[in-house]
Amino acid sequence: MFWKYHGIGNDFILFEDFESNTSKDPDFVRRLCDRRFGVGADGILYINSALDADAGMRIINADGSEAEMCGNGIRCVAKHLYDFSIVKKRRMMISTLSGPKKIECAVEDGQVKWVSVDMGAPSFDCKEIPMRCSGKSVDKIVRVGGMDVKGTAVSMGNPHFVTFQRMSDARMKELGPKIESHPIFPKRTNVEFARLVDSGLDVSIYERGAGWTLACGTGACASAVAAAVRGSISYDEDVEVRLPGGSLWVNVARDLSSVKMRGPAVRVFEGEVENW
Repeated sequence: MFWKYHGIGNDFILFEDFESNTSKDPDFVRRLCDRRFGVGADGILYINSALDADAGMRIINADGSEAEMCGNGIRCVAKHLYDFSIVKKRRMMISTLSGPKKIECAVEDGQVKWVSVDMGAPSFDCKEIPMRCSGKSVDKIVRVGGMDVKGTAVSMGNPHFVTFQRMSDARMKELGPKIESHPIFPKRTNVEFARLVDSGLDVSIYERGAGWTLACGTGACASAVAAAVRGSISYDEDVEVRLPGGSLWVNVARDLSSVKMRGPAVRVFEGEVENW
């Protein structure tokens, strides 16, 4: 049994995996996420038991690689936990590879509509991202495709490289996958191309392990953090981050002790996997 969810277009196949017996084999994941020959998704979410939280979450990308954290995915997991009475409270803790995350659900007619997530503190430390450099990762230059791209690398429990450098759509499409796999990022990176528009952010994202995606929750947070550090948006205020699939609202604490993200989660359908 599986369920299909999405968070502003970032879509997932979800399994309840409390017995840890659902396949996580990369080939199984790739076949199931295939949009023509499988169910189709950006990745698979596995809900499991956790000692330090109400439940645990693992996320494996469409290419079979495992991610430390997924902002849109964790909202879908929270909705599933509440809607199916697995966790019977609106405030819960969900364990991830990047640590436990505090969750608060907004409920209408007995169903979760919106989820707020305390994503924790961002990091600019090159070693923590990780990035092959020393010191802080603010305003770093990555030489790629014959071009110097200036950006800020941010860890939101997973790696991101955010650039506000203006470039054509064609150039952006070319550089996204090249930056993602650049040798300076030993574990690859998510890539955000951001613009400040009407006091909010417009962001296009090349997601590690999934390619160009309609939305990325951790990417929205990383973009807001990078914008706040460069003085483009205010701290301690909800800022709209507009992604191709819709908007998320991100609040960056002035002392960088936390980043809070708020957005919707939608259950689309359920089904069964046969002959896999």
